[in-house]
Amino acid sequence: MKGFLKQNNEPFFVSRLYTEHLSDILSLQQLVVDQLEQKDILQPLAEEEYAYILQGNGLMLGAFTNNQLIAFRALLFPPIDEEHLGFDIGLSKEELKDVIYQEISIVHPKARGNGLQQILATFIMDELERTNKPYKYICCTVAPFNIPSLKDKFAQGMEIAALKQKYGHRLRYIFVKTRNNINRTWHEYVSVRMDDISGQQTLLANGWRGIALEQRNHKYCIRFGRSYEEVSRSSS
Repeated sequence: MKGFLKQNNEPFFVSRLYTEHLSDILSLQQLVVDQLEQKDILQPLAEEEYAYILQGNGLMLGAFTNNQLIAFRALLFPPIDEEHLGFDIGLSKEELKDVIYQEISIVHPKARGNGLQQILATFIMDELERTNKPYKYICCTVAPFNIPSLKDKFAQGMEIAALKQKYGHRLRYIFVKTRNNINRTWHEYVSVRMDDISGQQTLLANGWRGIALEQRNHKYCIRFGRSYEEVSRSSS
């Protein structure tokens, strides 16, 4: 896939990443981490984790300008362990094999504002379909106040199903999307400030799902919805 960056009209192309790209992946990740004001909003992957994905346990796509990697996105076919995100969203152990993770997404600071996260999201899911890899659920984690990543996940139709500590006691939203899901009809809505952690956790425990990001009076909020199906389930 080829195109032009909307901010400066510079040409770019998207291609699959392989083990020979590992050093470029690590360099770009480190550049982004070094520039983060809040280091804990991103959980960087270790070299071994990238190698595991690139060796056939997932997919990675990258965007390039002048043969320089400026963004990448990863999917992981996760191992079954006690930290599996499927447990966090209420799946049984038998269902965990049906889960794929949206892993890390990185964009060079100079390339931000060009929609590269969404471009790579679209193409990596298309690439996944071509692999015929069986899956039913797509899961991922995002830190509260990581606004670009929250916008990215909601734009893909993902929902917040849990808010809990992961990765050594770091607070994370657990997002999920069901493959080929039909948009649900929400019958109740409520918005909660993002810094009200206990309020959000209470809603999630009672069958609500986080469905949108809002900004009110310069404060970020999560909009929650609940369907009749979830109301019946939580009251039974």
